[in-house]
Amino acid sequence: MKKDKRVILALDVTSRADALRVVEAVKDHVDAIKINWPLILAAGPDIIREMSKVKDVICDLKIADIPNINRLIVEQAMSMGTSAVICHGFTGEDSVKACVDAAKGQVFVVTEMSHPGGKQFTAPIADKLAGLAKSAGARGIVAPATRPERISDLRKIIGSMEIISPGVGAQGGKASDAIRAGADYIIVGRAIYESPDPRGAARKLADEVREGL
Repeated sequence: MKKDKRVILALDVTSRADALRVVEAVKDHVDAIKINWPLILAAGPDIIREMSKVKDVICDLKIADIPNINRLIVEQAMSMGTSAVICHGFTGEDSVKACVDAAKGQVFVVTEMSHPGGKQFTAPIADKLAGLAKSAGARGIVAPATRPERISDLRKIIGSMEIISPGVGAQGGKASDAIRAGADYIIVGRAIYESPDPRGAARKLADEVREGL
């Protein structure tokens, strides 16, 4: 995955046509595409393979099961051209390690979620989840752009591992704040794909990221 624009598109649309339209518009202004369940269920799993021909794809399946099921899920995702997957860490290190092994390290572990409810259960154990991600050999973690101070805190735990940070735009996070706090990439969905000018919105965010560097 390139580290050029430092913007990851959260492609949470619910039709193949919308997905293709948005990606065509923004592909020069993002480094990767994050695909979640809404698009996979609407367009079918082959959308992963189709999008991976345009940009690196992060499969955001929020994997959270026993090790064997985690392994099977990741193997299927990687076989379709996925560059990395996202899993939850609360299932324990053995489950995370199963993802890491199946993805050859290309795993981001959710530490603290970006929505208000994230403060209820993930925030209190986020430091432990970050430490777990490091010990399991993950590529990086997911940390909230809505609470940039937490990005800074988690950076101290994981060292040079990568941080991808959702919550910019519709949830109120600022790209420059997240980058200054230590995020490697921001993740943006609605602020891009719901914009009347997705290309312009993505370009503006990439410019804001540069301001934060």
